Amino acid sequence: MLEFYGTIAEESWFDDDITPQMFREELFSGSGPVTIWINSPGGDCNAASQIYTALMDYTGEVTVIVDGMAASAASVIAMAGTRVLMSPTAMMMIHNPATAAFGDHKDMEEVIAMLEEVKESIINAYEIRTGLSHAQLSHMMDAETWMNAKKAIEFGFADEMLTDPKRTPTNVDAYAFSAKSVEQAVVNKIIEKVRARHKAEPPKPEGRTVNELMERLNLLKY
Repeated sequence: MLEFYGTIAEESWFDDDITPQMFREELFSGSGPVTIWINSPGGDCNAASQIYTALMDYTGEVTVIVDGMAASAASVIAMAGTRVLMSPTAMMMIHNPATAAFGDHKDMEEVIAMLEEVKESIINAYEIRTGLSHAQLSHMMDAETWMNAKKAIEFGFADEMLTDPKRTPTNVDAYAFSAKSVEQAVVNKIIEKVRARHKAEPPKPEGRTVNELMERLNLLKY
């Protein structure tokens, strides 16, 4: 059994960092079936790729159990499991890769091209496990999608829910939500209220117009 609890990194800076070298040494120190317990917010995409590849290369059966969270790069690692189980209270999150960069417009174009390729590599892993289309996975990543266990199973990211056979199965509703959609819904409600108020009480000359308020609200999203 291996516990994957912490941030994924190329090099360890803190006690809870997990590096490819550390993970590979532990993984290949034994043989036979192995269980990987995951609770991680993600981290470095390249490091996650190395860990994913190590698990795919492992000859024994790999059971992945998400007992807390498999977010971002950690969700990619979970895809390497022969079987993927999730606690009824666990969450999985997928989103677009991100980075920090500086330079002129040419440098930024190169960074954008690089991020697009990283996204494609992540989609490769999701496609192999889920069987979902490239377009659907891309949209889910654009929206930053969070899934509970039932929804992750429904989409194919997980195989089953972790339950105690001696107890009645936990009744958990399947749901997934987009962080950006929730944010936009809040903005839309505020805009509707502002419009309704302006219709009832016309703004004074020195007040802001609805269009100005909409521009300000759109700025708040970033």
